[in-house]
Amino acid sequence: MKIKIKTFQWILIGSLTLSSLSGCKNYLDQVPDDVITVDDIFKSKANTDKFLANIYNTLPNELAQRFVGTGNAGPWTAASDEAKYTWDFNYANNMTASVWSNTDGTIGDIYKSYYQGIRNATYFIQEIDGANSAEVTSVMKSTYKAEARALRALYYFYLIRSYGPIPLIGDKLLDFNAPIADLRLPRTPFDQCVEYIVTELDEAYKELPYTPNNSEYGRITKGIAKAYKVEALLLKASPLFNGNPDYAGVKNLDGTALFSVTEDKQKWVEAAVAAKEFIDEFVPTYYSLYQESNNDPFLAAYLSCRNVMTVDWNREWIFARSNSGNNTQYDRTPKHVGFPSAAQGGGALGATQSMVDAYFTKNGLSIADDGTYKDSGFSNFKAPYDVAERRTFNMYVNREPRFYVGITYSGSYWLNQANSSAAVISLFNKSGNSGRSQSTSDVTPTGYTVRKNVASNGNARGALMLRLGNIYLDYIEALNESSPNDPDILKYLNIIRKRAGIAGYGEGTIAVPVGQSAMREAIRKERRVELAFENARYFDTRRWKIAETTDNGPVYGMNLDVDGDDFFKKTLIETRIFKKRDYLFPIPNNEVLKNENMVQNLNW
Repeated sequence: MKIKIKTFQWILIGSLTLSSLSGCKNYLDQVPDDVITVDDIFKSKANTDKFLANIYNTLPNELAQRFVGTGNAGPWTAASDEAKYTWDFNYANNMTASVWSNTDGTIGDIYKSYYQGIRNATYFIQEIDGANSAEVTSVMKSTYKAEARALRALYYFYLIRSYGPIPLIGDKLLDFNAPIADLRLPRTPFDQCVEYIVTELDEAYKELPYTPNNSEYGRITKGIAKAYKVEALLLKASPLFNGNPDYAGVKNLDGTALFSVTEDKQKWVEAAVAAKEFIDEFVPTYYSLYQESNNDPFLAAYLSCRNVMTVDWNREWIFARSNSGNNTQYDRTPKHVGFPSAAQGGGALGATQSMVDAYFTKNGLSIADDGTYKDSGFSNFKAPYDVAERRTFNMYVNREPRFYVGITYSGSYWLNQANSSAAVISLFNKSGNSGRSQSTSDVTPTGYTVRKNVASNGNARGALMLRLGNIYLDYIEALNESSPNDPDILKYLNIIRKRAGIAGYGEGTIAVPVGQSAMREAIRKERRVELAFENARYFDTRRWKIAETTDNGPVYGMNLDVDGDDFFKKTLIETRIFKKRDYLFPIPNNEVLKNENMVQNLNW
């Protein structure tokens, strides 16, 4: 059984931000007949479970990124240098042109939603001990409380990675009838926010199970708490937040600095220690890298890297949002005019050329370092998912298995043939079955579509949020910054590469990166392709403070306006704009206007 996280008709305890205060005085008195009252929440186990499920419901559904803000879905994939949406309504397009605003509803809605989840979790933590003991046992109470505590910590984490320092409420349940001055809270310094999150996750860990009760996957466990501790500490150690002089002037009105402007290498040590502790405690007993078997090692690697995303609750998954609506399937399935409806989609999420170029070759080398790589001409080539050889542009020939997992290029055999009498081949040239002549909106913007995380159908499923491969990469990044000669760096880097079907560093002709800087670059390259389209790249380029380069300037793809071989020419798609302010979301303007103690982020 898997827990069904859904919205119930419940009294939500409300947001603790000032934007929610208007009209809240009698909020709890205005209860329709079909909505349960606060007094009834803890009278039965069924009601208690439903209220806890509502707290879980605040978790972001990243399979819904077509509609940023819906279900707290972020703009992360298309707002990074990985991809672009054709559809103008997608909020990521505002961000990549740097025309987003602190008055935008998306900015305010996400902020408010997480604070509502935080307040609901706090209320639950405070009141669960009074639940009906005949139905809710003492063990249940302690476990439920720990789940709510961890969820509250996660919601703070989601806030700080986007908005930076935010008001930290702790265990207080603010009284909306209190004097307005008591509700005008200043922002808490970033490092203190992380320390609170880590402390709360450690406390929750003590009462959480190692595995979800009754196989209700999606509920918080010890491993989830410890994994997000790693994520929080890695964020704290990263250059954007660790010794960034750009934020020196961002202070509360009383002069309290909100960011650390002095680099502290010890923060990397803390992140590395937390990651190693996670690995030692949970691997392989509870988590392990997902592996498929096949007589063909290349095909085995391809299947492993593809299916780790789509096989629900496999052993690599640490955390996911259960039973999540899936817009991703349509967004990443090309239009395929003329084929059965089961093989058709919108195909409007296009991978960028820079992402295509980031994947290694079959030899495990970057394309710039492999003399066998060609970006012109054609060859007969059989992709690992195909049933036959096809005339293929050489740029896509003999690339590593993860390339074929991540990218649908023109001429690709589609994943779901839908019992078609003719082979479903994705063609993105102007007159192709998925080209611009077929639609002005349901068409790739780049000449590619994102292929990763396309399942066999578009049904609701688990929306993966964190897996073991991510923790391995967190560990070696933190280790390289704190102890660059540690042999675990090469060990875990090569574990990732081996599963991906390419040679490790120090094997064959692939030299081990020499020095901390070279290893840092190798780790970042590996992270980019291993975690491609998994909502990591957006945050990575920002916390590394390199987005001014990676997310600024020309974006290339193929030539969508022509047919024939001229389609396969790198063509300027758009020119992106990234400003220093864009490293962080702005604090919603309403919060700043209503709260004289709330200072804004840099340059907003």
